[in-house]
Amino acid sequence: MRPQRRIVVRCTRRKDSTQRTGIIGRGAGPFVLAAMQNHFELFGLEPGFALDRVALERAYREIQGRIHPDRFAHAGDAERRASMQWTTRVNEAYRVLQNPLERARHLLELNGVDVALETNTAMPVEFLERQMALRESLEAASEERNTAALDALRSELGAARERVVAKLATCIDGEKDFSGAAGWVRELKFFERLDAEIESAYESIEA
Repeated sequence: MRPQRRIVVRCTRRKDSTQRTGIIGRGAGPFVLAAMQNHFELFGLEPGFALDRVALERAYREIQGRIHPDRFAHAGDAERRASMQWTTRVNEAYRVLQNPLERARHLLELNGVDVALETNTAMPVEFLERQMALRESLEAASEERNTAALDALRSELGAARERVVAKLATCIDGEKDFSGAAGWVRELKFFERLDAEIESAYESIEA
């Protein structure tokens, strides 16, 4: 009987040196995926908004090297499916941690806070007024096909995003105020959407 082939992904949490193992292999069912508690654990990182990008990149490439479907091209159907499932899982975790908005949202969810980005739109009046002003500036620049105005707006937006990211780092890593961080996450979401709209405006002018 041919020895069973398994894909093993080990992640060590530095805080308590506890090793958790995710295994793609035969279990109670045909093939099972051992669930990781969170995206940080998958890469052996401590949960936190401040991100060691070098460590993340290193862990990502190491895991991908073990589980990439190309390594199992000649394996059985179940093993190939398992490899693809793990690859999808690892890519999604990597995408989330790379993005400040998604990383903050994930951290809040881990700490029992539902940001509810699509349903909870409650924001301070001052920020709502600022939203209106920014959208009016974008609309005017688009109608006038004014790329210089779009450049200025994007620069202003970038500075605002950096301030919000700094606030998130303070709330999450410094103060552990996860409920308070939810409002900053919603602000960052608005800036992400507005940036996408600015990009669309550029494309319309260049078309």
